[in-house]
Amino acid sequence: MAILSIGNIKVGTNQRPLLIAGPCVLEDFEIALDIGKYMKSVADELGFSYVFKASFDKANRTSISSFRGPGLKEGLEILLKVKKSLKCLIITDIHEPSQAGPVSEIVDIIQIPAFLCRQTDLLVEAAKTGKVINIKKGQFLAPWDMIHPVEKVRSTGNDKVLLTERGTCFGYNNLVVDMRSLPIMSELGCPVIFDATHSVQLPGGGKGCSSGQRQFIPHLARAAVACGCSGIFMEVYPEPDKAKCDGANSLSLSEAKRLLSDLKKIFELFHE
Repeated sequence: MAILSIGNIKVGTNQRPLLIAGPCVLEDFEIALDIGKYMKSVADELGFSYVFKASFDKANRTSISSFRGPGLKEGLEILLKVKKSLKCLIITDIHEPSQAGPVSEIVDIIQIPAFLCRQTDLLVEAAKTGKVINIKKGQFLAPWDMIHPVEKVRSTGNDKVLLTERGTCFGYNNLVVDMRSLPIMSELGCPVIFDATHSVQLPGGGKGCSSGQRQFIPHLARAAVACGCSGIFMEVYPEPDKAKCDGANSLSLSEAKRLLSDLKKIFELFHE
């Protein structure tokens, strides 16, 4: 597995575990800052490298009436304020090639959503920024097929790639995680992250929205760390049932520290 430098941290073999955590979508600066401040303090205490995550626009919501976020301009302004306030690294996702340039001026990692992981123009434009690119494995792809999105990024000369597992379609409105995908994708020469919250999502399983089974987040996260992932991605919120996006598969802030404490112990046991 490769070792990847992102700002002042390193991810990969024998490095501190990475924690990518924050709300699904930006609602306002105060909520984002409160969540980021808490998660960064927990990460620092437990020995994780921390990256704040949030989307400025959820372009792939189930319903036309679903909350999408503040949009590119206001969203980047919020992310920049969070970055300056917390002095932390930032990741956000893009949906169109034209967003790569302005987003790269603010964030440290550009994320490619799972549904868009085969979009050549999107991958290439993101890669041309020179930023670290986190590609989420499509729910429809085998882990070994992620070599093709990786090669699209590398074709630009950018070799800074993270891969994230977030579950595979299992019939209608359901996902399942094949833990074999973690060591398989690591053989592609990229650090592998496990998305512990989207992996328990029930896509389109609600009434005009996705549902989820967040009670299984700890179980899958523990298994993924034992299987050798380099970090954990999770969406967290003070009261998930009140979140405007993905609350059904978000982890409550009150549960985050205990879970991360468990994960650090497992990480130390299996990553010596």
